Amino acid sequence: MNEYVVSTQQGGNSKDDLATQLMCVLSDTVIFKFLAHGYHWNVRGAEFTQFHKFFQKIYEDADGAIDPLAENLRKLGYDAPFLLEDFLSLSCIEARPVGYDPMAMSSSLYEANEKVLAYLMDTFDTANNSRQQGVANFLAERIDMHQKWKWQLGTTIGADATVVVPNLM
Repeated sequence: MNEYVVSTQQGGNSKDDLATQLMCVLSDTVIFKFLAHGYHWNVRGAEFTQFHKFFQKIYEDADGAIDPLAENLRKLGYDAPFLLEDFLSLSCIEARPVGYDPMAMSSSLYEANEKVLAYLMDTFDTANNSRQQGVANFLAERIDMHQKWKWQLGTTIGADATVVVPNLM
């Protein structure tokens, strides 16, 4: 077991549960950031400039969330993981090469974003249940950003969840 993961028993301390979840969200965010950054570096093709800039926006956003996530852990009294091996063991994202095609990269980021978003929502619920409103507010903002990435990446790869409303007039 990773030394950073807080050991909790059934019905354990909700603050411990929140800390464990925050460690995983931090790890997912780090992996997501590196994935987007690597795609930014390596994208190729006729739409290089467009995707190079798009992936940059994603990795810069994720990078901006890393320090506040670690600081939220410290506010709760827990150490933040910082070794790459810890991030890899705590993350649910499978980072794997997908080639240089911007659509394959976008699809990979979409899948990774879905995992980050789902875990953020679970952690948001835990923060609310633990009465950690500052953490919950921060997580709500992260959820909003990852919903934006879901929309933009989904539209790019054709997985857009937009519902067409019929004209009622």
